[in-house]
Amino acid sequence: MTDELLPSPLHDRHVALDATLGEFGGWSMPISYPGGTVAEHTSVREAAGLFDVSHLGTVPISGPGAAAHLNACLTNDLGRIGPGRAQYTLACDDRGGVEDDMIVYLAADDDLLLVPNAANSTRIVSALAADAPPGVTITDRHRELAVLAVQGPRSAEALSAALGAVGEGVADLDYMAFTDLEGGLNDGGVRICRTGYTGELGYEVVLAAEAAPAMWDALLDAVRAVGGGPCGLAARDTLRTEMGYPLHGHELSTEISPVQAGSSWAVGWDKPAFWGRDALLAERAAGPARRLRALRATGRGVPRAGMTVLDGEGGSPVGVVTSGTFSPTLRTGIALALVDTAGGVAVGDPLVIDVRGRALPVEVVKPPLVPSHVR
Repeated sequence: MTDELLPSPLHDRHVALDATLGEFGGWSMPISYPGGTVAEHTSVREAAGLFDVSHLGTVPISGPGAAAHLNACLTNDLGRIGPGRAQYTLACDDRGGVEDDMIVYLAADDDLLLVPNAANSTRIVSALAADAPPGVTITDRHRELAVLAVQGPRSAEALSAALGAVGEGVADLDYMAFTDLEGGLNDGGVRICRTGYTGELGYEVVLAAEAAPAMWDALLDAVRAVGGGPCGLAARDTLRTEMGYPLHGHELSTEISPVQAGSSWAVGWDKPAFWGRDALLAERAAGPARRLRALRATGRGVPRAGMTVLDGEGGSPVGVVTSGTFSPTLRTGIALALVDTAGGVAVGDPLVIDVRGRALPVEVVKPPLVPSHVR
């Protein structure tokens, strides 16, 4: 770890577990543990895994008109949810490019929590604060709060065991719902969120950074008791790629709009105002020039981001891989790619990925590439 990288509140725990650490969004975070990424990935699909995702931003937004302000900035429509619910949403620029994707937790119209990506947190805070009406406060608590994630089919069992009596009922939370324990975040309590980015039943735990080590210890014991263990961000990446979930900087960026990325469902098209609205409406009406596709290898090889997608062996370029990996679940290479719409590529069509000069045959498939179990 260099002096410039921010340490997780759980850094000492990861070092003690002999984790491989790496840079992620300006933070030093666990990439994998000695058992390896495939084992970690499999534990989440079959039992449970514990992630430290404290690099994610944590931004409370409070005051009269807080929800209305956020709704006028971000793409999704907060009117679709009520108190105690979470929503996936996007921050776009004037051209319709995505500055960040994030989750917003609505406790009340004057009490919300935004969780942006690590590298974009400061920029999102500044943009929201610049437009905030009087009385609305945007607070950056990135260093003060920690975020842990328990994911997998036995995650509810593990979380309930770790929390004990104080966590009674958390296993019954609906998908994209949350509850506050011990007074809530503003009073040093804990927020339990039925969210995650693996495609499995799962929970995210938001709490004060100083309380995170004790919570990690309790959760790790409980996760191990159901057959799982600690998981790094490499497994989180293979898990989300199998689901076709976008990662900012890959499937979403200032050069990739929600319309191109297949994220139009996260846009409140009927809202009178949000950042990038005019550009996105125009693109939707005209149709995007490229669209995100999921690809599954039908030959041997592993696609990687930046590789060219061709319309056939020796054919013409029709797209570029945005994320590529070996799928531990499917035991084959998989990818997400931006593919030109002019060729009319559809599910079931064969394409080719240029893997360092070698043709890798792939098939266009409908995401998710493995079944989703979030509900």
